[in-house]
Amino acid sequence: MNAHVSDPTVWLVIVVLGIGTFLIRWSFLGALGSRDLPSWVMRMLRYTPVAVLPALVAPLVVWPAATGGQLDPARMAAAGVTVAVGLWSRSMIGAILAGAITLFAMLYMS
Repeated sequence: MNAHVSDPTVWLVIVVLGIGTFLIRWSFLGALGSRDLPSWVMRMLRYTPVAVLPALVAPLVVWPAATGGQLDPARMAAAGVTVAVGLWSRSMIGAILAGAITLFAMLYMS
């Protein structure tokens, strides 16, 4: 199917999506940025990075595109080291660095 969309339609979609994205972000930053949020909201927001980072990384570890979706010992070892160092040191940067070093070392050795 070869559908042609006119240039004005493409630009209209880009502008509308840009405005929509701006309004979504402004609703949190502009409208609520100068107000104090309740303590229970602030407590829940602290867990956002802890929930988002594993959700982004887990598919790359379990079904890596580099191996055609097959489990890879190098990536599993790197994930294990990352979790272990994170639990031991309580440092996200340290855990990420340890996992990256493990991944590169395991890929280099194989």
